[in-house]
Amino acid sequence: MASERHKEAFLEMMAVERAAAINTLDAYRRDLDDLDNYLTKRGGSPLSARPADLAGYMRALADAGMATRTQARRLSCLRQFYGFVFAEGWRADDPTSRLDAPRLGRSLPKYLSEKQVGDLLDAARALESPQGEMMTALLELLYATGLRVSELVGLPYSAVARDPALLVVRGKGDKERMVPLSDPARAALRVWLPLRQDLLGKKKTSRWLFPGSGKTGHLTRAGFARALLRVGMKAGIDPRRLSPHVLRHAFATHLLAHGADLRVVQELLGHADIATTEIYTHVLEEPKVRLVNQHHPLAALLKPKS
Repeated sequence: MASERHKEAFLEMMAVERAAAINTLDAYRRDLDDLDNYLTKRGGSPLSARPADLAGYMRALADAGMATRTQARRLSCLRQFYGFVFAEGWRADDPTSRLDAPRLGRSLPKYLSEKQVGDLLDAARALESPQGEMMTALLELLYATGLRVSELVGLPYSAVARDPALLVVRGKGDKERMVPLSDPARAALRVWLPLRQDLLGKKKTSRWLFPGSGKTGHLTRAGFARALLRVGMKAGIDPRRLSPHVLRHAFATHLLAHGADLRVVQELLGHADIATTEIYTHVLEEPKVRLVNQHHPLAALLKPKS
């Protein structure tokens, strides 16, 4: 493709200057390839695209049924790409400057109740196998720290080798943060570490806390997600409500419900913007709104008549 070298330069900049994760770079590459294909079929290219061409592309995504949030992410990629192209002098303008972002509805994050988290941990412990102990350690760590799943599966063995009270996590943008480890999480790790070595074999070593057989050398996000669904089914939790990220949401929501400071939760989650953390306060408000609507003496008068 004619713009291949420009895409590669953009992706290199994102990797070097903004420390974008591999998955983010892969997503940007797919987004830009899709745009390139769309424009090429119409006799154009990314470097010669007019604002009207890009508006047509965004309309085509909406007409194809793409989720609004995915459209917004795609537009964010285009804006960053064309901002880079303009800054490098490869175009005299930024054709995305007047594109309107799709309107996003405010969706509240899914999370588990405290009882459901307890049921999930009980189901993992009931497996009574090295894999069960590994799953227990993974779940205890995730619920105790609110790590992103990529941060969890990519933890090095050295991070917990000395039974620390605090865990140093390298997150988005290669930024480090410190999160405390709960007593249950530390206890689960103390059980897991000897079993980890048994699974590796006496002569084998791994730098990862949760070793795997794939290219990365550690348990993959997909592997953890599959194991989580199996444990969730044993715990009687609807698989549609369960994902690794749901436990991160549960961590934040339960902390706030028990009086934690919003700024502290922001730091623990590694959010750059507190507005991202504030979504969890809306989760906590929802039951209150429902309670008022159901039980307030005037609520029945306000309901629309059928």
